[in-house]
Amino acid sequence: MFSRYRQYWDLTKPKVVALIVFTALVGMVLAIPGVPSWEQVRAGALGFLGIWLAASAAAAINQLLDAHIDAQMARTSWRPLVVGKVKPWQVLVFAGVLIVLSMAILLLWVNWITAVLTFASLIGYAVIYTVYLKRATSQNIVIGGLAGAMPPMLGWAAITGMQGSSDWAYSSLLVLIIFIWTPPHFWALAIFRREDYAKAKIPMLPVTHGVVHTRKQIMVYSVVLALVCVVPYLVGMSGPFYLGGAIVLNAVFLWYAWRMLNPPDELFSMKMFQYSIVYLMALFAFLLVDHWILPWL
Repeated sequence: MFSRYRQYWDLTKPKVVALIVFTALVGMVLAIPGVPSWEQVRAGALGFLGIWLAASAAAAINQLLDAHIDAQMARTSWRPLVVGKVKPWQVLVFAGVLIVLSMAILLLWVNWITAVLTFASLIGYAVIYTVYLKRATSQNIVIGGLAGAMPPMLGWAAITGMQGSSDWAYSSLLVLIIFIWTPPHFWALAIFRREDYAKAKIPMLPVTHGVVHTRKQIMVYSVVLALVCVVPYLVGMSGPFYLGGAIVLNAVFLWYAWRMLNPPDELFSMKMFQYSIVYLMALFAFLLVDHWILPWL
């Protein structure tokens, strides 16, 4: 039964979306100072569902708009639309249904601010980044990365409705972490896949400015990331457990960035890319444990 609809599951980029909704979940938990009320649990569960549906819709629209590019790249040539498992109109209907469901859930049972922020993030990624930024500038992933960095704020908004300035300040800090993380994460992949991007005429930084320049930029962003990750502890948003975990994770991240300046082989950039995924999941897991689990021990 599942195999019959597997192509629709693949349209949602499930691994990417899983990371997105996990950071949204952490945003929800951090927004709750103590034991959650039933209303907060309900809002969190429905908010999680709405954000997940919107992220899945954005992924499907991205594949629809990028089908001709995906067909030219080895990394994406297997995608359902490229190989003909689904037709463009089916992807459009599928994404449309997900968007309607997402907005209905968020507007009717969560709050309007979460719906607005979620829809803005969807448009930012699926339209502004995919249609314009990706093809217009080598800073595409830097500017467009803001849309992909928004999930923690979406999760926070689902719980609080963003009623106070502290809600905006703390959730923005989580967004900033992902925003700074995105360029070194994606540029590491782009270095390895630079021939694919050049073939598809996508102006990724390694294509337009060369690999050496991109490696230096990865180093710069990695240093900034390490500094930004200390801020949650400095402002009292998290405790020593998170700080210790962040220091270790960033030490390894910085080692990868430094080694990227003179890598041992061509595959090393993919090793950094893969570590960067583990890094972000672990960093937000440390935030989660520090805020929610440790106080109960």
